[in-house]
Amino acid sequence: MKIASILAAAALLPPGAAHAPTASMVMAALGDSISSGFNACGWYVTCASRSWSTGDSSDVNSHYMRLRKLIPEIDGHNVNLAVPGATSADLLGQAQEAVAQGARYVTVLIGAEDACKATEKEMTPVDVFERRVGEALAVLRPTGARVFVSSIPDLRRLWSLGRTSLLARGIWALGHVCPTMLADPTSTAAVDRLRRERVRGRVMAYNDRLEKACLAYGPACRYDGGAVFSFPYTLRHVSGWDYFHPNGEGQRALAKVTFEAAFPVGAASLGLSGAGAV
Repeated sequence: MKIASILAAAALLPPGAAHAPTASMVMAALGDSISSGFNACGWYVTCASRSWSTGDSSDVNSHYMRLRKLIPEIDGHNVNLAVPGATSADLLGQAQEAVAQGARYVTVLIGAEDACKATEKEMTPVDVFERRVGEALAVLRPTGARVFVSSIPDLRRLWSLGRTSLLARGIWALGHVCPTMLADPTSTAAVDRLRRERVRGRVMAYNDRLEKACLAYGPACRYDGGAVFSFPYTLRHVSGWDYFHPNGEGQRALAKVTFEAAFPVGAASLGLSGAGAV
């Protein structure tokens, strides 16, 4: 095993086990349809191979594919626990499964489905969202797993991009896609403008609580600093099946943006000291 690989692998082990033999390194993706790769390679199907987190498709160049270059032991140990439609209420169960699978590096992207409801009243309260995320991370913390927490994408940007597209508007209406943000997309009435602002504000509040939960986890957790929320995606990054989920190009962009946020100065910045650039 190369020195860089030894150091990288040791960094993903729990405290006190840095000198133990490394048979395999497991990474896991927690979250919703975005991390599951939903609609990234077919009509209304999950496509884990194109997940920005654990995907093994070379055209996406996920976290898993990048880390595999440094840590051979991670090969074949990419576990995608993200589920389409999942909300913060499902995160605890996913975290428990990640622990059971022995995950040493975990990515978290959750919250879009907490905001995308039929009505604003149904959106998850911010304090409840924070509690759920905190409980999930508390399950991971004793294992010493490294955690990367992504911000939630800006849903209002999607509305702004698609509102002039007849096809996007039609699909949003027929599929009841994120009604809190995307219902009546051409309306300029104050009631609709304010609704969109409130939903965007809820997403921003969720992102603030995600950052807070990551800080509480400790130095082994890194938040993306709002990189995904502020990413200037376009419709070419969005699936033509639903005009909501990232397509293959969108997943590739997510992988790049999030990996740079997780490892801003190379793998050493998340404890993979001694490893080369990925």
